[in-house]
Amino acid sequence: MRTVFGVISFAEIAIGVLLMVRLALGPTVADRVVALNTICTQAALSVLFYAAYADRSIYLDVGLWFASFSYLGAIVFARYLERELL
Repeated sequence: MRTVFGVISFAEIAIGVLLMVRLALGPTVADRVVALNTICTQAALSVLFYAAYADRSIYLDVGLWFASFSYLGAIVFARYLERELL
């Protein structure tokens, strides 16, 4: 099972790299906001699966903190889009 957690953690990082391409080349600002929010979610999942792989509970705190605050970037961008600053 430990190998599965390592493979999943690596796959989440690979998905994050593909999303960075969408973040850079997104045709609209909304596409970029969705890509940024998804990158944050994938990074949090990667940290959580790495914590299970490495059997280190200290990484769980980082992953949960990152997952709980990853939505703030989307809220900030939505606020700027609402005011038409971008």
